[in-house]
Amino acid sequence: MISILIAVVGLALIVLAFINIMGRKSIPSGAKRSVARELRLKEAERLFEQNPSNPLALAALGDVYFQDEAWDKAVKIYEPLSDMLAKAPVPKIDAFQTHFRYGFCAMKLSMSEHAYRAFSLARTLDKTSFEVNLNLGILEFERRDYEKALALLQRARAQNQESPAVLRYMGHTLFRMKRAKDAMTFIRRAIDLAPEDKESLYTLAECYHEANQTEQALRIFSHLRPDPLMGPSACLFSGKIHSETRQNETAIQDYEVGLRHENIKPDILTELRYNLAVTYIKVGSIGKALPLLRLLQADNPSYKDVNVLITKYQELNANKNLQTYLMASSADFVALCRKIVMSYFTKAKVKITDISVHKNEWADILAEVDSYKWQEVIMFRFMRAQGSIGELVVRDFHSLVKEVKASKGICITVGNFSEEAKRYTEARLIELMEKEKFLTVLNKVDAKPIAAVVRPQKTVTA
Repeated sequence: MISILIAVVGLALIVLAFINIMGRKSIPSGAKRSVARELRLKEAERLFEQNPSNPLALAALGDVYFQDEAWDKAVKIYEPLSDMLAKAPVPKIDAFQTHFRYGFCAMKLSMSEHAYRAFSLARTLDKTSFEVNLNLGILEFERRDYEKALALLQRARAQNQESPAVLRYMGHTLFRMKRAKDAMTFIRRAIDLAPEDKESLYTLAECYHEANQTEQALRIFSHLRPDPLMGPSACLFSGKIHSETRQNETAIQDYEVGLRHENIKPDILTELRYNLAVTYIKVGSIGKALPLLRLLQADNPSYKDVNVLITKYQELNANKNLQTYLMASSADFVALCRKIVMSYFTKAKVKITDISVHKNEWADILAEVDSYKWQEVIMFRFMRAQGSIGELVVRDFHSLVKEVKASKGICITVGNFSEEAKRYTEARLIELMEKEKFLTVLNKVDAKPIAAVVRPQKTVTA
């Protein structure tokens, strides 16, 4: 009986041992790590609770949070620990690793000043660290100290020439330093390694524009126009290029596409609206420009010349003849001036004998006027400028009046004449007509579209 009992017990022990071994083998490795992590966390928390200022407790707890990528928790642990180690070393704690981890966590949380301090401390211990030089270079770039950023990034590149981050920030830094051609090399390589980097693609287009390679720049901006992030900025830049080259209709398309995006940055939104409004004015679409200008005025009443533009173009929008006078083509402007001359003298026969235009700035019209009481030759000058007209222009007009042997000269502006100009005409047969009186004359002119374009007989270009 005893021998049988011993055999049964032995067999049971063997089975239990086998079950225990098989049970341990069935535990997943992830579960094992989780158990180990919990044990480490509990031990670290126990040490921390005993003494929150214990550097070993801080290091243990920070290590767990860092491995868990719990950046917000880790940064609160590494900050005081980094401060301790900055004052004096602590045995069994790696000061470089502590400063580095503190900076890394701070960068993850966009705590730039904390990150800058931490990486600077780390660099005092190791100036050759690739990660420290790279991150400090990025932070110097964000602080707009481009000389320091470039030096740090060059050190990082010496250790890893194909790092997309190094290439990217070197390119962006060189561009900010007005070295567009040098920047292109790095940005192009960075884009090859990280094609999804749309911000670098946008900067590459800026480089092309700085290097006067406009077609390449426009090709990239056009590609970026639909992009949710970079699209509004790309549309704005593309529109400006087209405006500079007087492709106003294309520029309008750029700005309109930009404004159709959602979540546009406030400064980009403002620029898009302003540039679109100004371009609408250039093509004569004042009715479309005014609502945009009023939006800008509501958001920022002091933005650029918005108030001036609204005041000016509200009046033009309500007065088509004035709009033609100031903004229409040279041919339409002259045609309107001709109608003014023909209707200026009531109950008189008017014959226009000469018309000349000076650089689209003014038109001179010579007319023979025959009424039942008198016959005279009158010279008209229609000024398109809206500012103050000085004495020199009036002197020039008086010389022309004498040259063509006109009986009288009438000089018209939608602005005003200076006091010197007015004094000059006091003893001369020159009549000066300023805006208020001219608008009365202009409003009497038939406002219907001009049926036929009357081209000037002579155009003066210089």
